[in-house]
This record gives sequence, structure tokens and C-alpha cells, in this order.
Amino acid sequence: MTQPAPEITLRGSYQVQGKAIFSQIDLRFGAGHWSCLLGKSGVGKSTVLRLVLGLDMAGTFDGQIATNDGRPVTGRASYMAQTDLLLPWLTVRENVLLGARLRAEPPDLARADQLIERVGLGAYGCRKPSALSGGMRQRAALARCLMEERPVVLLDEPFSALDAGTRADMQDLAAGLLQGKTVLLVTHDPAEACRLGHQVTVLSPGGTQDWPLPPNPPIRDADNPDVLQAQAALLDHLRKPNT
Repeated sequence: MTQPAPEITLRGSYQVQGKAIFSQIDLRFGAGHWSCLLGKSGVGKSTVLRLVLGLDMAGTFDGQIATNDGRPVTGRASYMAQTDLLLPWLTVRENVLLGARLRAEPPDLARADQLIERVGLGAYGCRKPSALSGGMRQRAALARCLMEERPVVLLDEPFSALDAGTRADMQDLAAGLLQGKTVLLVTHDPAEACRLGHQVTVLSPGGTQDWPLPPNPPIRDADNPDVLQAQAALLDHLRKPNT
């Protein structure tokens, strides 16, 4: 049975060895929506993602993470990190099926093979990660994340190693397969955020700012004039020294 996708809120501050990474932020990630988080390097974008996931952290979080159904995110989220984290001794297919293996569940071989094909790695399912390029490894990691079918999906720059055409294809694939999920996407790409996001938030040391988006729903056409205007304005904002 499909689990309902929750709304997630995060409020509070985070510091490492007494140094504040962010202070008194207030974030809401809409149920069943793509929420995109941008900001300069070091402002805590990946930290927010890991806090939501419930991972152990080196610093101290003072605040609250909650869902609208009162249940924890842990145990019902899939996660794709910045690095692919593929196990080098397993094949692409075995890596995609890793979650089921760790849970001692029967593997869905047909679905795994379908996802491997859809990310463009159909000829590489029996290859190990060392035989793949960086972009191919990232697509294998994406297939593993999509294989989990969780109601919450946390993506940390999942398309960063891909060329422009493949990136657009993988964005389309993820948007289709993750429809109705609560997705948190950390990205440095304004075009990606304006194309995929129901909500775009800019994180800075001083807080957060929600960015206005075109009225038409995602996934938006990259050449739509409203999308181009939104991403140009967002890029200009991100280039400002104090953003």
C-alpha cells in the first residue's frame, strides 16, 4: 500500500564547534511537492537534508523537525547523496537492489532492470562501478534511490555530474516517477530549481527567502519565457556577495 507523503517542517539553528552554520531558519516542505533549496557553499543546504533524514551530525541542532502526520521521517525516506556511494564490489544491478538486500526482502528484479534501462545503463547492469564514468555512476545511484519508492525523497545535487541533455532527461524521469512524493532537492542550479520546483528557497547565514516562481506547475519547459526570467533573476540574486 502506498504511504501518504507528509509535509515536513524544520525550525531552528545549527552550529559546529560554536560556529553558527545557520540561525533561526523556518522551512516548510510541502506534502507531495518538490522543494528546492539553494544557496552559496557552506550555508548548510546538505546539513538541512541530513537533519531531516535523521543522520548523526558533527554539530548541534537546536530546534524542531516535524511532520504533519506526527510520524518521523526516518524509515520512510530514500536518500541520494552528493557522492554516488555505490558499493564497488557489487554490480550496477546489485547496487540498485541493495535496499531490498539489506532488508532481507525479495528483490524486484524486473523493476530494477527497467529502472537501469530508463537511466540509460541497460548495457551496464552487470558491470561494476569501476567500469563506469562519473555521470554513469550518478545515474546508477539515481536508479537505486528511485527503486526505494518511499513517500519522502531527499536528493543532494543528483544531476550535477550529467551533461545538459542527459540532465534534462533524468529530471523528466525523476519528476515522473516521484510524482506525489515529498521531494527535497538541494541544488546549485537556478535553471534546475525553476524547472522542477513547486517551491524554491534560498538559504543564507541570515535566514531563508522563498523565491517567486512562474504560475504554471512543474515540470516547466526550459525555454518558457517566465522560467527563463525567474532563473535569471535567481542567478543574479545568488551572485550577490551577502546572499
